[in-house]
Amino acid sequence: MSLGVIALAGCGGGEVATRPAAGAGPAKAVPAQEARKAAVATAAKVKANELGQIPVLMYHRIVAKPAPGSDDRSPAQFRAELERLAKEGYVPITAREYTTGRIAIPAGKHPVVLTFDDSSPSQLTLDGSGAPKPDTAVGILMDVARKNPGFRPVGTFYVIKDMFGTFGHDAQAQVLGWLKDNGFDVGNHTRDHLNLRGRAKDQVEGQIVAGHKLITDLIKDAPATIALPYGNQPTTKQWARQGQASGVRYDYSGVFLAGYTPAASPFSKDFDPLGIPRIRAMDKVGDCARFCSTAWLDWLKAHPEDRFTSDGDVRTVAFPKFKNPYVAPHFTKYTLPY
Repeated sequence: MSLGVIALAGCGGGEVATRPAAGAGPAKAVPAQEARKAAVATAAKVKANELGQIPVLMYHRIVAKPAPGSDDRSPAQFRAELERLAKEGYVPITAREYTTGRIAIPAGKHPVVLTFDDSSPSQLTLDGSGAPKPDTAVGILMDVARKNPGFRPVGTFYVIKDMFGTFGHDAQAQVLGWLKDNGFDVGNHTRDHLNLRGRAKDQVEGQIVAGHKLITDLIKDAPATIALPYGNQPTTKQWARQGQASGVRYDYSGVFLAGYTPAASPFSKDFDPLGIPRIRAMDKVGDCARFCSTAWLDWLKAHPEDRFTSDGDVRTVAFPKFKNPYVAPHFTKYTLPY
């Protein structure tokens, strides 16, 4: 469910019920005006800014010895970045939650979207007992979450036919089923990871549908988003978001690219579901001195007024009053300016 269909308590007249304490009697009705006043006070206290920018981090392989110039990260580097995110008040959400506006994180916290491309075995490999191996991306993420309560162990995996190094329908269904059952998100990365730039419409739709069916044939959960191979958009951007082939339709809430900036809030006029930027996970070296994860996390820390900060209520969009002109029109009735 997106924010657009969630009822906003306290927007109109009447009363809202407060949640009773354990063992208490019936809930006491609170005037909507008072409830809204309290919500505004909470938003102001935590300096909520739900029109702020959100880092969408892009990972590939997690390997012991990353190749120079590659997008690989070592387990130690990956763990260090996750620990930094936890320390700085970030809470992971999925790409599906981000693009649909269902950002349900505590007041004062900041969302981050962890995305993983190409379904490498280094991202997820299950051991004989069905648990993620500890040095895989999922194993490390779950360990960091255990040590940092409130840091959700969720992410979005953009899969291709390699499917985490597994072979056969049952093995592939097992690994995708594990992700689904444990709160992770599975997205489309096309089946064959072909560059879609310059291809005809039927070729673009054919590759996207093939990737879509790769997922839906294994788990009964259609992907909500797509990450374009190499970040390259087709000639007509809309082809990546909506289309059909071989009797199969797709209609995604977001299309992700491959760089270089933090992404706009889904509640902002700047949000473009046809081209959502991601940030390459890398230290400050070369071009990454400005455009990769370490650099952008440093920038967001230094500019907290530009970062998405939650008011703790998924039903509202809270922000300082002067930012009101930036709200996307279809979210105006959910706003909570202060």
